[in-house]
Amino acid sequence: MTDRSFRFTHAISRKPSASIIDGLRAVDVGTPDLDLFHSHHADYVQALKDTGAEVTVLDALDAYPDAVFVEDTALCLREGAIVMRPGAPSRLGEAAEMAPHLKALYGDVRAISGADSYIEGGDILTTETEILVGRSERTNAAGIEELRGLVADWGYTVREVITPEGVLHFKTDCSLLDGETVLATERLAASGCFEGYKVIYTAAGEEAAANTIRFNDLVLMPAGFPATRDRLIQAGYTVREIGNSEAAKLDGGMSCLSLRFTPTR
Repeated sequence: MTDRSFRFTHAISRKPSASIIDGLRAVDVGTPDLDLFHSHHADYVQALKDTGAEVTVLDALDAYPDAVFVEDTALCLREGAIVMRPGAPSRLGEAAEMAPHLKALYGDVRAISGADSYIEGGDILTTETEILVGRSERTNAAGIEELRGLVADWGYTVREVITPEGVLHFKTDCSLLDGETVLATERLAASGCFEGYKVIYTAAGEEAAANTIRFNDLVLMPAGFPATRDRLIQAGYTVREIGNSEAAKLDGGMSCLSLRFTPTR
């Protein structure tokens, strides 16, 4: 078993813009504090750099309030990158903005292009053996099918799963911890989508901790979920807690804030 699903040499992140106060949100729980968001984002980027990765931090995009959540714009694999087609109309332009940065690093960059295809990176969990894609309000069957065709010659198997009702993205409720282990909420795991994997559950009332990222030897998780943090530490993971209160106001988490990959040319 390799570890291509969580060991990376590169990451791309983007600074939050002043327009983020107009970002999409399922429920309005308050306006993000831009200064605090910048502070949290700086801590996040530093944590990625501390693993030894090369981290590119792109300038803010005022025209796209949600552009800080770069993960939704692309799927980055060892063999190449796939530019997504976000399901939120206001975010369609973000993918085009990301494409040149990926082409500078990858020899093979492909794109979801069907007029009826929608898919966002937040619905995609890549493991050592397959790519799980959650059908959601942002990702439809046509998008999943197009992705399946685009990665077939790279040897990847795509498996469609269902994102729970009321949950924005599949990875809102889960994340990869290593080649055989996922962190997940009980409501998501109950669907049976993780059969064959070891599952560590978020603690009761700490479901928002499910969106972490395993990046090289660190597990980055949002601060404020001590019981889930302790479960990860007890399982042998090295955990770094990052403030996420402002991103959370816009339904954002740890994975949303970066693209993580090892490019090949």
